[in-house]
Amino acid sequence: MATSTEESLWLRCFHPAPESPGQLLCFPHAGGSASFYFPFSEQLAPVTEVFAVQYPGRQDRLRESSPRDIGVMADRIYAAVRTQLGVRPTTFFGHSMGAVLAFEVARRFEADGGEISRLFASGRRAPSRHRDEDVHRRTDDGIVAELKSMSGTNTSLLGDEEILRMILPALRSDYQAIETYRCAPGVTLRAPVSVLTGDSDPKTSLEEAEEWRGHTTGAFDLKVFPGGHFYLGAQAPSVVAVLREHLTSVA
Repeated sequence: MATSTEESLWLRCFHPAPESPGQLLCFPHAGGSASFYFPFSEQLAPVTEVFAVQYPGRQDRLRESSPRDIGVMADRIYAAVRTQLGVRPTTFFGHSMGAVLAFEVARRFEADGGEISRLFASGRRAPSRHRDEDVHRRTDDGIVAELKSMSGTNTSLLGDEEILRMILPALRSDYQAIETYRCAPGVTLRAPVSVLTGDSDPKTSLEEAEEWRGHTTGAFDLKVFPGGHFYLGAQAPSVVAVLREHLTSVA
């Protein structure tokens, strides 16, 4: 389990398993928090130790400002967790914005000579595929409407003005970071990449998901599940099964 001050700030381990032969590092979506991965941690605890990244500006880090740049965020995450990496086989999993952050942190780790077992990129088009999006420039109501359309946040909370005031600054920062992110087509990882996507995700077409193939010099595979951008909700058992199969083989 993470022990340094920086690691404790950025990482959450809900089911410590320090004797596990491997570890899974999970990166949340825009507006998401580490607790999003509590069910994954609970179900995968028998085969690996699961860590979830906690971004600034939410939950117990509410008073902190969240970076509005993916590169800055990736730098900060990597600086905080790099001593945690490489100790044992490590797999990355990221959903939506988290897939891009996982990719960027993996790039930094590989540049330092490290290796990850595999990157699972969920619910996100290839890093080099750009769409003109402007959610971060919308009014507060516009951002809430986007969240409701994606079903990525508990909609029962979206009508609570006090909660909205607390989470909207982080949401706006996250959206600005991912919407202004750019990556060249030739940027690759050595690690294998598995892409998971919903068959009706309005944010990622199958063609855009397939183009992750160009961002690895290792193995690549694409798995398509029923559902939209947050297919993870209904398809969690199937996704956990995919992760368990990989993590067991690594162990």
